[in-house]
Amino acid sequence: MRDHALALAVDERRGDGRPREAQRVGPHDDGRDRGPDASQEGEEARVDGRHGRILAKPVALTRPGAASTREGMDARHRDVLIATIREYIDSAEPVGSRVLVKRHFPHLSPATIRNAMADLEDMGYLAQPHTSAGRVPTDKAYRFYVESFPPAQRSGDGALARAPRRAGIEGFMEQASSHLSSASRLTGLLLAPPLKHTTISRVDLMPLEDDRALAVIVTDAGWMTVREITLEPPLGADEVRRVARELTRRFRDRTVEAIVAMEQAPDDPLDALHTRARGVTEQIVAMLRGRTLYVSGAINMLDHPEFWDIETTRQLLRTFEQKERLAELMTSLAADEGVRVTIGDENPVSEMRECTLITSTYMYRDQVLGILGVVGPRRLPYPEVISVVNETARQVTDVLSRVRQDLYLPS
Repeated sequence: MRDHALALAVDERRGDGRPREAQRVGPHDDGRDRGPDASQEGEEARVDGRHGRILAKPVALTRPGAASTREGMDARHRDVLIATIREYIDSAEPVGSRVLVKRHFPHLSPATIRNAMADLEDMGYLAQPHTSAGRVPTDKAYRFYVESFPPAQRSGDGALARAPRRAGIEGFMEQASSHLSSASRLTGLLLAPPLKHTTISRVDLMPLEDDRALAVIVTDAGWMTVREITLEPPLGADEVRRVARELTRRFRDRTVEAIVAMEQAPDDPLDALHTRARGVTEQIVAMLRGRTLYVSGAINMLDHPEFWDIETTRQLLRTFEQKERLAELMTSLAADEGVRVTIGDENPVSEMRECTLITSTYMYRDQVLGILGVVGPRRLPYPEVISVVNETARQVTDVLSRVRQDLYLPS
């Protein structure tokens, strides 16, 4: 620590105050590549209980970890970058050199910090939204931050510890999505497991107004999928109930996979279900082939200044409503087991490129069964949020392992 302080003081006495090029790359004098101090990171932030904000902890000068060595960044630039990221996470305002000097580097001059920030801007880690303003982290900076520190340690609070009852599996998944939202103060997402190998027990249709009905599909393991469908052509209430009884008779004790194959090539394409009620049958089969996506806490996005722009928020909320599109995105992210952090422009959905998506797969019989996560601004306390997502996935995996073993089989 003392050696770094002395090196910074010497640089400060130079005429231009800029760092020596030789100090930008290479390991320190002991030749060891040391990672960040996990215990220090565990204390990196404190919570302002009045406003629910994460407040940055002053950054101590540290030796560069593996990430900084790979990037050719010395300890000074790493410390300035980490301090800038944490200040921006806390304030959502561009960060200036005087703020960093006051809160993190009181022994250095603003000119020294400005030079370091200018170097970081040249490296692509910081950006300056206006010439008179401070600087903000880029996606590259957030990626560096994520890879520099492990997730914060989080003890399981047992919020999802109780296994669902036979008819409450869908409610449990909804509860898990809601837990993600409340624990992170972001938008929680959970993609339910595929129904491909699940056996159907019953199909119910409850007539609604305006030629619509509520379709309820119940599996033998207690999973219920509920969705509004359109009655095309319009059907009376008695006819709707007859269609439901016929669908139950036809689908009961069959797997979703068998039902889909059967409806693609029906034995009798002229029977009542494929003439009068063909539109209803097609919508039921589409429900069986799809996957349910639970979205909780979309309103939480309005708590973040990044989404105070009406057009940005409108586009994002429309994306949340397009559940099939979101389900496709989540399915693609589930290809890799474990936690995944998708930041800004890394997101394939253009309307979500102002966001970060943190996801984790949940398991069944040591295979990936589904995926859950949160959506928020790029400006996040990443270690804490990653920990929330990781712990929730662990609890969901644990609960599902105690449900009937024939609940699901991965596709």
